[in-house]
Amino acid sequence: MKAMISTLSLALSLALAGPALAAEKKADTSAQSAKPTAADADAFVAAAEKDLFDYTVESSQVNWVNATYITEDTDAMAARINAVGTEKAVKYALEAAKFATAPGLSPDTRRKLDILRNGLVLPAPTKPGAATELNQIATNLQSQYGKGRGTLDGKEISGSDIEAEMGNLNHTPAEYAEMWTSWHDNVGAPMGKDYARMVAIANAGSKELGFADTGAMWRSGYDMPPEEFAKTTERLWQEVKPLYMALHTYVRWKLNEKYGDAVQPKTGPIRADLLGNMWAQEWGNIYPLVAPQGAGDLGYDIGDLLTAQGKGPLDMVKAGENFYSSLGMAPLPETFWKRSQFTKPADREVICHASAWDIDNKDDIRIKMCIKVNADDFVTIHHELGHNYYQRAYKNQPTLYLNGANDGFHEAIGDFVALSITPQYLVDIGLLDKAKVPSADKDIGLLLRQAMDKVAFLPFGLLVDRWRWGVFDGTIKPADYNKSWTQLRTQYQGIVPPSERPADGFDAGAKYHIPGNTPYTRYFLARILQFQFYKAACDQAGWQGPLHRCSFYGNKEVGAKLNAMLEMGASKPWPDALEAFTGGREMSGKAMAEYFAPLKAWLDEQNKGKPTGW
Repeated sequence: MKAMISTLSLALSLALAGPALAAEKKADTSAQSAKPTAADADAFVAAAEKDLFDYTVESSQVNWVNATYITEDTDAMAARINAVGTEKAVKYALEAAKFATAPGLSPDTRRKLDILRNGLVLPAPTKPGAATELNQIATNLQSQYGKGRGTLDGKEISGSDIEAEMGNLNHTPAEYAEMWTSWHDNVGAPMGKDYARMVAIANAGSKELGFADTGAMWRSGYDMPPEEFAKTTERLWQEVKPLYMALHTYVRWKLNEKYGDAVQPKTGPIRADLLGNMWAQEWGNIYPLVAPQGAGDLGYDIGDLLTAQGKGPLDMVKAGENFYSSLGMAPLPETFWKRSQFTKPADREVICHASAWDIDNKDDIRIKMCIKVNADDFVTIHHELGHNYYQRAYKNQPTLYLNGANDGFHEAIGDFVALSITPQYLVDIGLLDKAKVPSADKDIGLLLRQAMDKVAFLPFGLLVDRWRWGVFDGTIKPADYNKSWTQLRTQYQGIVPPSERPADGFDAGAKYHIPGNTPYTRYFLARILQFQFYKAACDQAGWQGPLHRCSFYGNKEVGAKLNAMLEMGASKPWPDALEAFTGGREMSGKAMAEYFAPLKAWLDEQNKGKPTGW
């Protein structure tokens, strides 16, 4: 399978979970000077929810226009509306902290107060002008990314096209290096100073809320102390790290066989631009280079199957909808088809990075993509629709619960559904001839192809926020942004740039989620959770064969139990939601290890006598 872009759901949370906006004014100090009561807290929460509900509708509309029609005017509109949201979020966070000490709070009110206090991404301090400056910087960074260009053979190439070309195996190592370097130089480098300024403003806002820095604030939103959350993510990484190390060893050897010692040595890190993806976060595009002899040719490519049947972007989205409908979920509303962006317009600049939107917190759900007819986008569509169905499932929850149980849940829903895109599923929907379903002797190929995306992503999913946590707490200084980014990528992923990087560069900015200010640990959690969800669904469906061959397509019992979890939104701590669907209360890498166990045994056999690590 080709590499799947980790996607961002821009409407995933409330405005208070992102840099959002309104008129300049000092923080509201309306909280009573006398010690507040539980009734005061209840009234405060009710008023905040009404205000935020109304605001998020307008904010979503403005940001949708900005993302799908990038101009100086829409940039300015987005900056203004998002600055209002930042001020609202900070105001409510400060007041929530005061009400949190009221005696006799109901569990529901206490949870909502915690969400208000902990839900920010970029908090502006109450200093006049800070919210506007913060959001102007944030909007400009995203706009710069959306307009970004690299080069191939000296000719300018867009971000969407350069991602596709990085996965094109017909290019030479020199061409990969040109694309990688030009993208990082052109897109990332100009952002560095603005990013450092944005960090300073956000940290000042975080301190006003009682947090040591913005990173500490991010880690506080997981129904556990920040320190425990950091330990949990490290535990999960250690559970799956042996699988990654085995894959890294095998892939490095295959790349050496392909390119030779001068391009990719047999030892040390892997050259980042050789892995089929601009960020080396998923390696599925180079699967043909590493496919096991005899078992590696699966006999089909989803993109080729779609093309052979004359399927276009809308057909691909219809196929995704059909999966969810087969689980008993209602069809997407007509407005989805009228208002979504499915393909890249020819007449204007847009942000092509795939995302799912909930405009009105009810039924106006949409996706924004620049769909290409290939396997990558077929999977991405199933993922994005997972956000939309989640959003619709919890639409009747109070405003502050219009979110996933934790942010990893929101990403994992579509991912675990996409795991069900098995050969049998492709047969069931008429895309693959039953006679061409790979036999059991192809299982290692199937698993390796999945691992090139799912397993390869794990350390990247962890290090993005590890880097930002260091930036926010000051252990990584602006002068060391680039050096530390490269060091962390080598430490966790075992990769290096194709050439020496400038100290004053800003390679992190070449990854959308950095200028987009999207916490990234959610994607790491999603990689873990999706296998827990998938195993639970397969167990519920009574699946008896190898876990990786399971498809629960068409199983309405699974759909009903899944929807029951989705409907909870953020109303309960995430262990409650996890237990509702899987029966367990702890995130664990065991299901992922079970899924890939046959591959791990095979990799260990292939890697005998070969150097491991870097």
